[in-house]
Amino acid sequence: MTKSLSRNSPSSGLHVAFRRCLLTLVFCLASALPAAAEGVSVKSVAAIGMTVADMDRSTAFYSEALAFKKVSDVEVDGAEYERLWGVFGLRARVTRMQLGEQTLELIQFLAPPDVRPIPVPSYSNDLWFQHFAIVVRDMDAAWDHLRKHRVRQISSRPQTIPKSNAAAAGIKAIKFRDPDGHNLELLWFPEGKGNPRWHQPTTELFLGIDHTAMTVRSTENSLKFYRDLLRMTVAGSSLNLGTEQEHLDSLPGARARVTGVKPEVGPPSVEFLEYESPGTGRPMPADARPTDLWHWQVTLVVSDAEEALKLLRMNYTFVSVGVVTTTDGALGFKKGFLVRDPDGHVMAIVQK
Repeated sequence: MTKSLSRNSPSSGLHVAFRRCLLTLVFCLASALPAAAEGVSVKSVAAIGMTVADMDRSTAFYSEALAFKKVSDVEVDGAEYERLWGVFGLRARVTRMQLGEQTLELIQFLAPPDVRPIPVPSYSNDLWFQHFAIVVRDMDAAWDHLRKHRVRQISSRPQTIPKSNAAAAGIKAIKFRDPDGHNLELLWFPEGKGNPRWHQPTTELFLGIDHTAMTVRSTENSLKFYRDLLRMTVAGSSLNLGTEQEHLDSLPGARARVTGVKPEVGPPSVEFLEYESPGTGRPMPADARPTDLWHWQVTLVVSDAEEALKLLRMNYTFVSVGVVTTTDGALGFKKGFLVRDPDGHVMAIVQK
């Protein structure tokens, strides 16, 4: 016969104590989980940046062809910037230009001298592909303006998204390149589409930056990075295909799944382009560096850069050597670091 334990037996006391300890441990773990699950929320996209070969040429192009206005022009060097970009002995000229309320950041590395060009040919399904989209008041007038400046067109002419694509129906777009080969896009939104700010009365032709888009191998993997860890909100998705998409990208058979994520305040937002056809192109070069002309960096503002680094440390590749604290404030933030997303696109995570 099995002998039952009395409430006052030593074994019973140990059992009760063990249960209390276990419950305390479970409570502590449960209390910690919500904080971990909250992640670090991206407040805004402060700037969209890229490396350029000739700053004077680039600023002239963006001001004359696209109506950007220069707001700052600085040169930086020293150990903190070497750690930020992961480049020894650098000196960089950083120029910020503004269109509407959005900021473009151009970076020219004055030292070291070796700057590699964007691979030729490049296609929109290659994983180094990235562009940013400028909203216009009148697409026909904007296209005429681009042709006067003899821009390098990707699309043969502006394309209108058909009614079959309900999420984007009626939007007009054209893609082209800047003097270094960076991909750009003009967008026109019909009534009821796009951010309400793009429909405010104005005489300006070029209104601002709506988003930056990058080619990804897997939308789900990208969402784990931007939505689950950086707490950006999914803004919508569409499947873009047909002759309009093919001619927009200059890519036969183009069929792209587009997913947008947005920060707490915007625009601009971030979009993923997953090419179901003709499939994913070439990968980001394994030896890519910030000095390469295919280098883009999107500046995401968070409240705590140290916490963001902890969240990303285990699974992602860092360009920077840890969190860098700037002493001169030349780039507009106190702390920050550069990290690559699942496909190698660079995000500058900064704390103001």
